[in-house]
Amino acid sequence: MALYKDTIGSVRGIGMKPEGDTPTAQAALAALYRVARPAAAESSLRFFKQGSLGTGDYFIGVATPVLRALERDFRTMALDEIDRLLDSAVLEARTLALMILGIQYKKSDAAKREAIFRLYLNRLDRVNNWALVDGSAPYIAGPHLQNRDRPLLDELAASPILWRRRVAVLATLHFIRAGELKPTFDLCDRLIGDHEDLMHKACGWMLREAGKRDPAALERWLDDRAPRLPRTMLSYAIERMTPQRRRDYMDGV
Repeated sequence: MALYKDTIGSVRGIGMKPEGDTPTAQAALAALYRVARPAAAESSLRFFKQGSLGTGDYFIGVATPVLRALERDFRTMALDEIDRLLDSAVLEARTLALMILGIQYKKSDAAKREAIFRLYLNRLDRVNNWALVDGSAPYIAGPHLQNRDRPLLDELAASPILWRRRVAVLATLHFIRAGELKPTFDLCDRLIGDHEDLMHKACGWMLREAGKRDPAALERWLDDRAPRLPRTMLSYAIERMTPQRRRDYMDGV
Protein backbone atom coordinates (compact mmCIF):
# COMPACT_ATOMS: atom_id res chain seq x y z
CA MET A 1 0.00 0.00 0.00
CA ALA A 2 2.83 2.39 0.81
CA LEU A 3 4.15 2.04 -2.72
CA TYR A 4 0.97 3.65 -4.03
CA LYS A 5 0.38 6.29 -1.39
CA ASP A 6 1.63 9.21 -3.49
CA THR A 7 -0.14 7.95 -6.60
CA ILE A 8 -3.49 7.67 -4.84
CA GLY A 9 -3.05 11.17 -3.50
CA SER A 10 -2.41 12.48 -7.00
CA VAL A 11 -5.58 10.86 -8.29
CA ARG A 12 -7.92 11.68 -5.46
CA GLY A 13 -9.34 15.17 -5.40
CA ILE A 14 -7.73 16.75 -8.45
CA GLY A 15 -9.81 14.97 -11.11
CA MET A 16 -8.25 12.90 -13.86
CA LYS A 17 -10.51 14.38 -16.52
CA PRO A 18 -11.25 18.05 -17.29
CA GLU A 19 -13.91 19.53 -15.05
CA GLY A 20 -17.39 19.09 -16.54
CA ASP A 21 -16.30 16.91 -19.46
CA THR A 22 -18.11 13.68 -20.28
CA PRO A 23 -15.80 10.81 -19.32
CA THR A 24 -14.41 8.89 -22.29
CA ALA A 25 -12.51 5.64 -22.74
CA GLN A 26 -9.59 7.60 -24.20
CA ALA A 27 -9.41 9.86 -21.14
CA ALA A 28 -9.60 6.86 -18.82
CA LEU A 29 -6.72 5.15 -20.63
CA ALA A 30 -4.65 8.33 -20.46
CA ALA A 31 -5.34 8.56 -16.72
CA LEU A 32 -4.33 4.93 -16.23
CA TYR A 33 -1.02 5.45 -18.01
CA ARG A 34 -0.30 8.57 -15.92
CA VAL A 35 -0.44 6.53 -12.71
CA ALA A 36 1.06 3.28 -14.06
CA ARG A 37 4.02 1.69 -12.27
CA PRO A 38 6.09 -0.76 -14.37
CA ALA A 39 7.38 -2.62 -11.30
CA ALA A 40 3.80 -3.30 -10.23
CA ALA A 41 3.02 -4.64 -13.72
CA GLU A 42 5.82 -7.19 -13.37
CA SER A 43 4.49 -8.20 -9.96
CA SER A 44 0.99 -8.70 -11.39
CA LEU A 45 2.30 -10.90 -14.16
CA ARG A 46 4.05 -13.10 -11.60
CA PHE A 47 0.86 -13.31 -9.56
CA PHE A 48 -1.26 -14.54 -12.47
CA LYS A 49 -0.60 -18.18 -13.24
CA GLN A 50 0.12 -19.16 -16.84
CA GLY A 51 -3.09 -19.54 -18.79
CA SER A 52 -4.95 -16.97 -16.68
CA LEU A 53 -4.48 -14.15 -19.19
CA GLY A 54 -6.00 -13.70 -22.61
CA THR A 55 -3.76 -13.61 -25.65
CA GLY A 56 -2.26 -10.14 -26.05
CA ASP A 57 -3.41 -8.91 -22.63
CA TYR A 58 -0.96 -7.09 -20.41
CA PHE A 59 -0.66 -5.08 -17.20
CA ILE A 60 0.69 -1.55 -16.96
CA GLY A 61 0.93 -1.51 -13.15
CA VAL A 62 -2.06 0.23 -11.54
CA ALA A 63 -2.98 -1.00 -8.06
CA THR A 64 -6.56 -1.71 -7.00
CA PRO A 65 -6.77 1.27 -4.59
CA VAL A 66 -5.74 3.57 -7.44
CA LEU A 67 -8.33 1.98 -9.73
CA ARG A 68 -10.99 2.64 -7.11
CA ALA A 69 -9.96 6.28 -6.96
CA LEU A 70 -10.13 6.53 -10.75
CA GLU A 71 -13.54 4.85 -10.76
CA ARG A 72 -14.93 7.79 -8.81
CA ASP A 73 -13.79 10.18 -11.54
CA PHE A 74 -15.13 8.06 -14.41
CA ARG A 75 -18.23 6.43 -12.95
CA THR A 76 -20.60 8.52 -15.10
CA MET A 77 -19.04 7.20 -18.33
CA ALA A 78 -21.64 6.38 -21.01
CA LEU A 79 -22.15 2.71 -21.87
CA ASP A 80 -20.77 3.10 -25.38
CA GLU A 81 -17.54 4.50 -23.91
CA ILE A 82 -17.37 1.68 -21.37
CA ASP A 83 -17.77 -0.69 -24.31
CA ARG A 84 -14.74 0.96 -25.95
CA LEU A 85 -12.75 0.67 -22.72
CA LEU A 86 -13.49 -3.06 -22.63
CA ASP A 87 -11.77 -3.37 -26.00
CA SER A 88 -8.42 -2.48 -24.43
CA ALA A 89 -5.72 -5.13 -24.06
CA VAL A 90 -4.70 -3.38 -20.82
CA LEU A 91 -6.03 -5.46 -17.92
CA GLU A 92 -6.41 -2.46 -15.64
CA ALA A 93 -8.53 -0.71 -18.28
CA ARG A 94 -10.98 -3.60 -18.40
CA THR A 95 -10.93 -3.82 -14.61
CA LEU A 96 -11.85 -0.14 -14.43
CA ALA A 97 -14.61 -0.60 -17.03
CA LEU A 98 -16.14 -3.43 -15.01
CA MET A 99 -15.84 -1.46 -11.77
CA ILE A 100 -17.78 1.37 -13.43
CA LEU A 101 -20.43 -1.04 -14.72
CA GLY A 102 -20.84 -2.52 -11.25
CA ILE A 103 -21.30 0.83 -9.53
CA GLN A 104 -23.63 2.06 -12.28
CA TYR A 105 -25.72 -1.10 -11.97
CA LYS A 106 -26.12 -0.55 -8.25
CA LYS A 107 -27.24 3.05 -8.69
CA SER A 108 -29.40 2.78 -11.85
CA ASP A 109 -33.09 2.33 -12.58
CA ALA A 110 -34.51 -0.85 -14.11
CA ALA A 111 -34.07 0.21 -17.74
CA LYS A 112 -30.43 1.20 -17.27
CA ARG A 113 -29.73 -1.98 -15.34
CA GLU A 114 -31.07 -4.03 -18.23
CA ALA A 115 -28.80 -2.15 -20.63
CA ILE A 116 -25.79 -2.70 -18.35
CA PHE A 117 -26.53 -6.41 -18.04
CA ARG A 118 -26.90 -6.78 -21.82
CA LEU A 119 -23.59 -5.00 -22.36
CA TYR A 120 -21.95 -7.28 -19.81
CA LEU A 121 -23.28 -10.41 -21.51
CA ASN A 122 -22.35 -9.18 -24.96
CA ARG A 123 -18.77 -8.50 -23.83
CA LEU A 124 -18.07 -11.63 -21.82
CA ASP A 125 -15.30 -12.29 -24.31
CA ARG A 126 -13.45 -9.42 -22.56
CA VAL A 127 -14.10 -10.85 -19.08
CA ASN A 128 -11.38 -13.41 -19.61
CA ASN A 129 -9.42 -13.94 -16.42
CA TRP A 130 -10.34 -14.87 -12.88
CA ALA A 131 -9.87 -11.35 -11.48
CA LEU A 132 -12.19 -9.79 -14.06
CA VAL A 133 -14.81 -12.46 -13.43
CA ASP A 134 -14.58 -12.25 -9.66
CA GLY A 135 -14.80 -8.45 -9.69
CA SER A 136 -17.90 -8.33 -11.89
CA ALA A 137 -20.13 -11.43 -11.81
CA PRO A 138 -21.32 -10.98 -8.18
CA TYR A 139 -22.10 -7.30 -8.83
CA ILE A 140 -23.77 -7.42 -12.25
CA ALA A 141 -24.90 -10.94 -13.20
CA GLY A 142 -25.87 -11.97 -9.68
CA PRO A 143 -28.02 -8.93 -8.82
CA HIS A 144 -29.68 -8.96 -12.24
CA LEU A 145 -30.72 -12.60 -11.93
CA GLN A 146 -31.74 -12.40 -8.28
CA ASN A 147 -35.48 -12.18 -8.97
CA ARG A 148 -35.54 -13.65 -12.48
CA ASP A 149 -35.56 -17.06 -14.11
CA ARG A 150 -32.00 -18.34 -14.39
CA PRO A 151 -31.56 -20.62 -17.40
CA LEU A 152 -28.62 -18.36 -18.29
CA LEU A 153 -26.66 -19.76 -15.35
CA ASP A 154 -27.09 -23.29 -16.68
CA GLU A 155 -26.07 -22.12 -20.14
CA LEU A 156 -22.94 -20.44 -18.82
CA ALA A 157 -22.08 -23.42 -16.61
CA ALA A 158 -22.21 -25.66 -19.69
CA SER A 159 -19.95 -23.40 -21.74
CA PRO A 160 -16.63 -24.77 -23.03
CA ILE A 161 -15.13 -21.41 -22.03
CA LEU A 162 -13.67 -21.53 -18.53
CA TRP A 163 -14.45 -17.90 -17.71
CA ARG A 164 -18.15 -18.25 -18.54
CA ARG A 165 -18.43 -21.23 -16.24
CA ARG A 166 -16.74 -19.17 -13.55
CA VAL A 167 -19.16 -16.26 -14.15
CA ALA A 168 -22.06 -18.66 -13.47
CA VAL A 169 -20.60 -19.83 -10.17
CA LEU A 170 -19.42 -16.41 -8.97
CA ALA A 171 -22.82 -14.86 -9.77
CA THR A 172 -24.26 -17.02 -7.00
CA LEU A 173 -22.22 -15.14 -4.41
CA HIS A 174 -24.94 -12.49 -4.60
CA PHE A 175 -27.60 -15.13 -3.93
CA ILE A 176 -25.62 -16.50 -0.99
CA ARG A 177 -25.42 -13.04 0.54
CA ALA A 178 -29.22 -12.84 0.17
CA GLY A 179 -29.60 -16.17 1.97
CA GLU A 180 -30.30 -18.34 -1.09
CA LEU A 181 -27.89 -21.28 -1.25
CA LYS A 182 -29.51 -23.78 -3.62
CA PRO A 183 -28.18 -22.22 -6.87
CA THR A 184 -24.62 -22.57 -5.58
CA PHE A 185 -25.11 -26.19 -4.56
CA ASP A 186 -26.82 -27.04 -7.86
CA LEU A 187 -24.11 -25.48 -10.03
CA CYS A 188 -21.29 -27.03 -8.02
CA ASP A 189 -23.03 -30.39 -8.42
CA ARG A 190 -22.88 -29.96 -12.18
CA LEU A 191 -19.25 -28.87 -12.10
CA ILE A 192 -17.77 -31.61 -9.92
CA GLY A 193 -16.18 -33.14 -13.01
CA ASP A 194 -14.79 -29.88 -14.38
CA HIS A 195 -11.19 -30.34 -15.50
CA GLU A 196 -10.00 -26.80 -14.63
CA ASP A 197 -8.33 -26.08 -11.30
CA LEU A 198 -9.63 -22.50 -11.42
CA MET A 199 -13.17 -23.93 -11.42
CA HIS A 200 -12.38 -26.24 -8.53
CA LYS A 201 -11.22 -23.17 -6.59
CA ALA A 202 -14.29 -21.12 -7.60
CA CYS A 203 -16.73 -23.85 -6.59
CA GLY A 204 -14.90 -24.55 -3.34
CA TRP A 205 -14.89 -20.84 -2.51
CA MET A 206 -18.65 -20.50 -3.13
CA LEU A 207 -19.37 -23.66 -1.15
CA ARG A 208 -17.37 -22.19 1.74
CA GLU A 209 -19.39 -18.97 1.50
CA ALA A 210 -22.61 -20.99 1.53
CA GLY A 211 -21.32 -22.80 4.61
CA LYS A 212 -20.87 -19.50 6.40
CA ARG A 213 -24.60 -18.91 6.03
CA ASP A 214 -25.69 -22.48 6.80
CA PRO A 215 -22.97 -24.87 8.00
CA ALA A 216 -25.41 -27.77 8.28
CA ALA A 217 -26.56 -27.34 4.67
CA LEU A 218 -22.96 -27.48 3.45
CA GLU A 219 -22.28 -30.62 5.46
CA ARG A 220 -25.41 -32.31 4.09
CA TRP A 221 -24.26 -31.48 0.56
CA LEU A 222 -20.72 -32.70 1.24
CA ASP A 223 -21.75 -35.93 2.99
CA ASP A 224 -23.02 -37.39 -0.28
CA ARG A 225 -20.34 -35.94 -2.52
CA ALA A 226 -17.03 -35.41 -0.72
CA PRO A 227 -15.37 -38.60 -2.08
CA ARG A 228 -16.13 -37.45 -5.65
CA LEU A 229 -14.97 -33.86 -5.28
CA PRO A 230 -11.64 -32.66 -6.69
CA ARG A 231 -9.32 -32.28 -3.72
CA THR A 232 -8.89 -28.53 -4.28
CA MET A 233 -12.65 -27.96 -4.35
CA LEU A 234 -13.11 -29.93 -1.14
CA SER A 235 -10.23 -28.25 0.68
CA TYR A 236 -11.60 -24.79 -0.14
CA ALA A 237 -15.15 -25.81 0.87
CA ILE A 238 -14.17 -27.11 4.32
CA GLU A 239 -11.64 -24.40 5.18
CA ARG A 240 -13.72 -22.92 8.02
CA MET A 241 -14.62 -26.24 9.65
CA THR A 242 -12.97 -27.62 12.76
CA PRO A 243 -9.66 -29.42 12.25
CA GLN A 244 -11.25 -32.77 13.08
CA ARG A 245 -14.13 -32.24 10.65
CA ARG A 246 -11.69 -31.23 7.91
CA ARG A 247 -9.67 -34.39 8.53
CA ASP A 248 -12.82 -36.51 8.38
CA TYR A 249 -13.71 -35.14 4.94
CA MET A 250 -10.19 -35.20 3.53
CA ASP A 251 -9.57 -38.75 4.74
CA GLY A 252 -12.62 -39.88 2.82
CA VAL A 253 -11.30 -38.61 -0.52
